[in-house]
Amino acid sequence: MPMGTLLWLIAVVLVIAGIYVILARRDLLWGIVLIVVGLLVGPGGVSIFHP
Repeated sequence: MPMGTLLWLIAVVLVIAGIYVILARRDLLWGIVLIVVGLLVGPGGVSIFHP
């Protein structure tokens, strides 16, 4: 599996987990942290692993 695909999957999982934390657990701070980390890891848009 290419690295870009793996990073994309990790990013999707992090963003979905962040949305779950916000909606189900009512913990806004951790939800936002997970979503931001997901956006930073993902190969699309902003990524800390790809130039």
